[in-house]
Amino acid sequence: MAEHILEMRGITKTFPGVKALSNVNFAVQRGEIHAICGENGAGKSTLMKVLSGVYPHGTYEGDIHFAGDVVEFKNLRESEARGIVIIHQELALSPHLSIAENIFLNNERRGVGGLIDWNRTNFEAGQLLQRVGLKENPTTKVNQIGVGKQQLVEIAKALSKEVKLLILDEPTAALNDEDSDHLLELILSLREQGITSIIISHKLNEIKKVADTVTVIRDGRTIETIAKAEVTEDRIIKDMVGRDLEHRYPDHEPNIGEELLRVENWTAHHPQDPSRVVVDSVSISVRAGEIVGIAGLMGAGRTEFAMSLFGHSYGSRISGKVYLRGKEVKTRTVAEAIGAGLAYATEDRKTYGLNLIEDIKRNISMASLRRLQKRGLVDDNEEYRVANDYRKSMNIKAPSVLVPVGKLSGGNQQKVVLSKWIYADPDVLILDEPTRGIDVGAKYEIYTIINGLAAQGKGIIVISSELPELLGISDRVYALSEGRITGELPIEDATPESVLKLMTMEKAR
Repeated sequence: MAEHILEMRGITKTFPGVKALSNVNFAVQRGEIHAICGENGAGKSTLMKVLSGVYPHGTYEGDIHFAGDVVEFKNLRESEARGIVIIHQELALSPHLSIAENIFLNNERRGVGGLIDWNRTNFEAGQLLQRVGLKENPTTKVNQIGVGKQQLVEIAKALSKEVKLLILDEPTAALNDEDSDHLLELILSLREQGITSIIISHKLNEIKKVADTVTVIRDGRTIETIAKAEVTEDRIIKDMVGRDLEHRYPDHEPNIGEELLRVENWTAHHPQDPSRVVVDSVSISVRAGEIVGIAGLMGAGRTEFAMSLFGHSYGSRISGKVYLRGKEVKTRTVAEAIGAGLAYATEDRKTYGLNLIEDIKRNISMASLRRLQKRGLVDDNEEYRVANDYRKSMNIKAPSVLVPVGKLSGGNQQKVVLSKWIYADPDVLILDEPTRGIDVGAKYEIYTIINGLAAQGKGIIVISSELPELLGISDRVYALSEGRITGELPIEDATPESVLKLMTMEKAR
């Protein structure tokens, strides 16, 4: 029988008014990749913070056994000294320091007189970069490399600490498919080097690819641990949400009416490189009650099309015409776009969609403050009432609309974004990656909200990197490749193969 490198027994963690973990039992075998699944707020990250000392011994009940010893970590430094390293979803790198400086931050390579030995620092950093497959100069500043490469720097940093147990919290949430595949292959190779890994992820296909064992947590309790041979997506989903999801997508019977939006020959140039066309003569239409999907690979121009249409021009050259209900409108600025009847829920909700230090109330109202005016001032009571109505109707899990949005889970943050734009009462709502980084149960709720908006006669545009999602919720699908529309399919004719063929079609040279 394989030896356990980690056992957590009877772990209970309570915050004021909330029991986040309740008698959790969790064990990891030496040398395996162990996945933890659960909805947002299930307690996954809390459990790992208990393990790593972020929540120190004495603030929780239960015992932790690591490598044969009972451990009582008081902080992160103590757990790292034993070889436990956690990489959070929000990367903890200093953007203005070099890769090498980040790798050895607080773990400096010193020479004579205690001064940093830069030759040794850069040499050892280069060796670590080779181990993680990152071909970058160790002296390159972190702000000059992409998120996928930054993830690899975090792993190199962990390797520099002689990691025995590597914990990765949603490691591919912000990565494209290519970077995700590279990272998963790296995790598999680390297993061959004897490193044990725990991976927290919502992406069930990735879990099936790399995990030897899966533990499901729901409402702060361990539900079951499943061996690789017995893992199925349906079983994990049932454990996560407490019920069968016979259909991953809610039933949707379209009631499609008149044309709401028509875009003709929309062209946008890159704001930093005016000679580069990022959206090339795109023409689309959306009717009342219709959900229109836009499919495309990374870099196809999907987000550039949506943002430029919504007035985020950033000085780039834009041409083309926009018609709403048959009338030509201008969308040169965000204010013009909103006034015309458009709304855009960005793919990057934390940077562009929300003010994380503001409360739910203000985030919901911020795009529609004029609707709340009385004598030139915002009516605080009405603002509170409106936000609270959305908190209830959208099932935003928070005790009050006065809770800062930054404290909410990803799924609940996305519901706040949707509430903001629904309250703005647009004719057409553009949703860019509406379910990115949220769990299966929350996705189902988002799909239900989208269906409800379509049933009200709104026009919906959904941009998604998940092809099954587009095919599961759309009435019609456009494919975008290299900035151009390469095809349009009614949903009954859209298959993964037919859409992917259009997504990979090169434009004529």
